[in-house]
Amino acid sequence: MNILTLDAGGTAMKYACFHDNEIVCQGERPSGSARGAEVFSGNMKAILCECLRKYPADAIGISTTGQVDAQNGSILYADDVMPGYTGMKLKEIFEAEFSLPVHIENDVNAAAIGEGTYGAGKGYPDFLMAAYGTGIGGAVMAGGTLLRGSRQAAGEFGHIRIHPGGRPCGCGGRGCYETCASATALVRNAIELDPSLTDGRKIFAAFNRGEAKVKTLVEEWVREISYGLISLIYIFNPSRILLGGGIFEQPYPVTRLREIIAGEIQKSFLPVDLIPAALGNLAGVYGMKAICCGDYPPCCPAAVSV
Repeated sequence: MNILTLDAGGTAMKYACFHDNEIVCQGERPSGSARGAEVFSGNMKAILCECLRKYPADAIGISTTGQVDAQNGSILYADDVMPGYTGMKLKEIFEAEFSLPVHIENDVNAAAIGEGTYGAGKGYPDFLMAAYGTGIGGAVMAGGTLLRGSRQAAGEFGHIRIHPGGRPCGCGGRGCYETCASATALVRNAIELDPSLTDGRKIFAAFNRGEAKVKTLVEEWVREISYGLISLIYIFNPSRILLGGGIFEQPYPVTRLREIIAGEIQKSFLPVDLIPAALGNLAGVYGMKAICCGDYPPCCPAAVSV
């Protein structure tokens, strides 16, 4: 089966063409999301057109930022960072354009499906996926099935209120988890300390050199991550938490989080495995491949709700 997949995030669009279980083409491009929904969806279309000229497809799978109605393939909500995306009917648009079945899913849900089907969540029916990047996204697997919630928005871990009255968040609240524990938050705080520390690689290079102020900064950031994870462990009692985002290619955050959580969680909730996601930046495209080819049930009728 030939599957064309696209993971359309706020910063980049990653794509992959699958022939059965083999990736025959893959790449990444800027998403253009800051220029609005028409540019964003136009960039999706351009990538899909280019791939389809070279590789035939039986179905298209698109994971995307935003609150997604996976059954109808539309965007229920996207914040003002991408004007005009709320309400966009992606499934309808692209099925009319390409005359192929199109499946749409939220990006972190798709990553969790990919990891649960082919990656670090395989064999674990009850796990959480927490993705730390521009913001913090989440997904909950319960009994091997994605937990969606009444508005298909379960798993928005980034908006747990960690510091009431704290930094403003794009959701309209203040002190949300992602304002203090995302990769963006780490970089923001690092730049305030040293304007040259503009990304995670530079921050951890300074950390590994033993720069004291940077080590303190990273330790405080890991603590912020632990606050949210501890709450999630008490709510969901997972056997495993997958940590997504390039920042977890660094060994220290995972090692330190394991130490903190082992020391602060009630022992009856342990053990909880904290594991970096195995599929990296391709988790979302693997998730859409699983949906399109039936390795994971496509869309919602059998999905768990609350």
